[in-house]
Amino acid sequence: MRYKIIIAAMCFGMCGTLSAQSIYPGQHAGKMKKETVAPIQLESFDLKDVRLLPSRFRENMMRDSVWMVSIDVNRLLHSFRTNAGVFAGREGGYMTVKKLGGWESLDCELRGHTAGHLLSAYGLMYAATGSEIFKLKGDSIVNGLASVQEALGNGYLSAFPEELINRNIRGTGVWAPWYTLHKLYSGLMDQYLYADNAQALEVVKKMGDWAYNKLKPLSEETRRRMIRNEFGGVNEAFYNLYALTGDERYRWLARFFYHNEVMDPLRELRDDLGTKHTNTFIPKVIAEARNYELTKDETSRKLTGFFWHTMIDRHTFAPGCSSDKEHYFDPQEMSKHLSGYTGETCCTYNMLKLSRHLFCWTGDEAVAGYYERALYNQILGQQDPETGMVCYFLPLLSGAHKVYSTKENSFWCCVGSGFESHAKYGEAIYYHNDKGIYVNLFIPSEVNWEDKGLTLRQETAFPFEETTVLTVKAVQPVRTTVYLRYPSWSRNVSVRVNGKKMPVKQKPGSYIALTRQWQDGDRIEATYPMQVRIETTPDNPDKGALLYGPLVLAGERGTDGMQAPAPFSDPKLYNDYYTYNYQIPANLQTTLQVDRKHPERTLQRVGKELKFTTGQGDIVRPLYDLHHQRYVVYWDFVGQNSK
Repeated sequence: MRYKIIIAAMCFGMCGTLSAQSIYPGQHAGKMKKETVAPIQLESFDLKDVRLLPSRFRENMMRDSVWMVSIDVNRLLHSFRTNAGVFAGREGGYMTVKKLGGWESLDCELRGHTAGHLLSAYGLMYAATGSEIFKLKGDSIVNGLASVQEALGNGYLSAFPEELINRNIRGTGVWAPWYTLHKLYSGLMDQYLYADNAQALEVVKKMGDWAYNKLKPLSEETRRRMIRNEFGGVNEAFYNLYALTGDERYRWLARFFYHNEVMDPLRELRDDLGTKHTNTFIPKVIAEARNYELTKDETSRKLTGFFWHTMIDRHTFAPGCSSDKEHYFDPQEMSKHLSGYTGETCCTYNMLKLSRHLFCWTGDEAVAGYYERALYNQILGQQDPETGMVCYFLPLLSGAHKVYSTKENSFWCCVGSGFESHAKYGEAIYYHNDKGIYVNLFIPSEVNWEDKGLTLRQETAFPFEETTVLTVKAVQPVRTTVYLRYPSWSRNVSVRVNGKKMPVKQKPGSYIALTRQWQDGDRIEATYPMQVRIETTPDNPDKGALLYGPLVLAGERGTDGMQAPAPFSDPKLYNDYYTYNYQIPANLQTTLQVDRKHPERTLQRVGKELKFTTGQGDIVRPLYDLHHQRYVVYWDFVGQNSK
């Protein structure tokens, strides 16, 4: 409880200023030796310039922060120190540190990845809140890692022996050592960028030097063999390290990890994803996005855009998630892949990262629309509001339910990316360019546009209500444009400025431009009517999901037969989420009478909360708000216009 009180006191204010900047286009504050050269339409605001106001998003962020702070730095560093023979916290000659379980166990080949994710998350949370406790935690980890690196002596740094890298080079069995190192590279750079930790940059440069010396002598045959093993986005990390330092060796490393078998079909604009592992693809494309930004390589740009549209148009479920048991499948058989293991959260985490790049290039509302859908329906709902724990998957099997991590014995990849996701809600609400500021998401927040001397405060109860209110704070009058997103899911949007109704000539899927000389106290009110609609699977027009605005709705199905207590208590079962038995009742109701021409007649809203009922007595709520109970997302439609 003490942590909750301290953090809440720190995070509620606008305290703290940071000089660290995001690696996204145009935001470098002098830290980038190689700047973006590709044409950019928009820039994201630095995370330190956006503050969340009370909402479900800030509640998630606060729960995330409490968990992050509660993790002992010595526990995170234990496996690193064990690997290097460097120990701290001795008592009677023995380590007193309680060892972490799950994927951080000393016999797990992915150990150490959580430290990398947390380095990023502490930096993000520091930027998002200004709270010093997150900088102190990050500083402590970086200092401990620097000592481990010094003891190892050759620039190598990991929680596992270098022999795992050697096994990867030889092509012998090993889980994913470069995937794990990617998290460390990225985490250390995020500490430098978001928390201004210069030591972190020195540590990661030494890691880059080690990697170059290790890999430069290898043959092309060896290279192609070793990168068949999952390596995450380590090539993106090397592009970012190149951007920070200007050292061509790091760009060589990024190109070393170009995966020909995966990327060449995409270069030819071919959807050749097959049944491959989904989350090995997405980070590799993010690396191509960075290559485009740093070099203007048109092939990388076209590849990135093609992949994004292919994912969204063909390989994405209604909530914005993808994959079944972490793999692609034939999208023409989607209804056969509504399993208990759909929607790996890391895939969505990476698709949101990729979407930010693409939106900065294009300013396309469709990209912002996908971001909103995936953010609300998967990321926001990943976290258990009772415990702060998170899900690996978003099960779409009717009658399944969300299954959460534990504090001691999980530490899956989606736990690591979850630390970051719930710390950076502020990064995609607003964007800007020379012409004005873009409002992409309707999340209570305040953004400080320092260059214009303008602050925009957004107050809204969305999605419970359809109206958002933006209030201008300005030291002196500022002439600029406020671009309000006109979502594709809305119709007949109304806008008022200081009470006066404004003409809206734009169509859904665009931006409403409000250009004027803005003065302190000016007020914008925008109302976005939401409608019920349905989305069916490509292969079965009678299998579909209900949506309300950007929200996927799910039918409550109670708790009969659910296991208790929470699963995943055994740290040895690294992949036990695949063996989980949902014990779905045989008589579970999945059919829904629906009028396809008028789907709004299917549901009746109850009061002001987001609760609906159907004519057959179902209770339906937003998927993000269904926890600790079974649900139905994809219904078997019967009735008008059905087969």
